[in-house]
Amino acid sequence: MKWGWLILKLILVVICTFGGYLIAVNLNNESINNYNWAPWAGLLAGLIVGVAGLGVEKVIKHIPLKVLAGGTIGLVLGLSIAKLLGVGFASIQNTTISVVIYIILSCLFGYTGMVLGSIKIEELKVPNWSWFVRGSRGHPLTKILDTSVIIDGRIADIVETGFLGGVLVIPEFVLQELQHIADSPDPTRRVRGRRGLDVIKRLQQEKLIEVRIERQDFENLNDVDTKLVSLALSLNAKIVTNDYNLSKVAEVQGIRVLNINQLANALKPVVLPGEVLRLHILKEGKEQGQGIAYLEDGTMVVVENASRHLGKEVDVSVTSILQTTAGRLIFTTLKDSEISRQH
Repeated sequence: MKWGWLILKLILVVICTFGGYLIAVNLNNESINNYNWAPWAGLLAGLIVGVAGLGVEKVIKHIPLKVLAGGTIGLVLGLSIAKLLGVGFASIQNTTISVVIYIILSCLFGYTGMVLGSIKIEELKVPNWSWFVRGSRGHPLTKILDTSVIIDGRIADIVETGFLGGVLVIPEFVLQELQHIADSPDPTRRVRGRRGLDVIKRLQQEKLIEVRIERQDFENLNDVDTKLVSLALSLNAKIVTNDYNLSKVAEVQGIRVLNINQLANALKPVVLPGEVLRLHILKEGKEQGQGIAYLEDGTMVVVENASRHLGKEVDVSVTSILQTTAGRLIFTTLKDSEISRQH
């Protein structure tokens, strides 16, 4: 695919160059045709136009579709106003002056219309506008998946629930990293990499959300996280990740981050002090007499004086809740009925 684009770009430059040469050769201007350098000048001019076209393409592809549409509409309106105003100067006898005035008006109103159109299009409230911008580069609905969240796999379950909309972008350099992990000699890493590739395949096959592979790369950058941040800035997109450090770096640069772990913590059931729980004591705690149990969502519960009840279910009362960076930690004590049963 990459070679295909390079061939197309080469063809464009060749056509522009040859076109400039033909225009210079066929100009009906004897004063120009008397010079042998005229065809070469046309050749060079065509080459410059072709290269400039490729440069414009590089700039435009990073501009959101909505902004492009607004700028184009504003440009057309600005040039139309310039044309109408130019009619008033058509009566000027000096052709050079009238042409110069028309050029100035076209530049002035064309530029003003393009700038205002690209800015004010955001204020246009069109019902169901999302069909137009869906998947457009730079739209806030665009979300970039990093390696950690793909390997985690829960992103596919979240998509199935319908809570995640817009477009999911998977950078090609993330795919390459997953492939390297899947080819690792370490069995654990190999399983993780293959799981990530299976998650991508699942997202594409279920077609519940648009999944796009982003070919843009940043060859001057080596670190995948740095590339993700650069891509998010380029596309004006959010990053979906489980990586704490990547989240902080992205937030510092003004990028919105969707952290799956934070979402999971937010969805955990609320447990209040004084609430009674029925738990299965699985192991002893660090302190003497403590027992350890877990809620259904994996939250660890420390039960005081429960070491004698290993392997049994007991009723406990919540005393306090500690929120840590790793999640919640719940402290409980045995209910009076359980204590009396010990004695």
